[in-house]
Amino acid sequence: MSAGNVLIVDDDPFIRKLIATTLRDVGDLELHQAGDGEEALALAASHPPVLVFLDVEMPRLDGIGACRRLRPTTDATIVMLTAAGEELEAEARAAGADLFLSKPFSPLDLLRLVDGLGGVG
Repeated sequence: MSAGNVLIVDDDPFIRKLIATTLRDVGDLELHQAGDGEEALALAASHPPVLVFLDVEMPRLDGIGACRRLRPTTDATIVMLTAAGEELEAEARAAGADLFLSKPFSPLDLLRLVDGLGGVG
C-alpha cells in the first residue's frame, strides 16, 4: 500500500491498538486514531485519509452515521468493522462503505485486506 493517512475509528482502545500495531510497518502510512464518529470527522478534516477503519457501534456518532457524513468529503476506502449481519452491511453500503472486516479479526486478516488495496493512496 502506498503512502497516506489511515484513520482508525473504534471505541475499543484494544481494537485501535491492534490495527495500529499491525499496520505500523506497512508502507509509508501515517496512523490516526479516534474513539467515536465525531472525533473521526474532525481528524478526517485535518488529516485527509486514504483509508478509514470504522467501527459500526460507537458512542456519540455511530459508524454508519460517520460514514454517511465522511463519504461526500473523501475518496478514501472505508472499511467497516462489524460483528453484525447482512442487514447492517446493506445500511453501511448505502451510507458509502466500501469493504467489511468482521469482528473478531486477526492481524493476518487485516494485512490481507490492506494488501488487496495495493493502489490506495
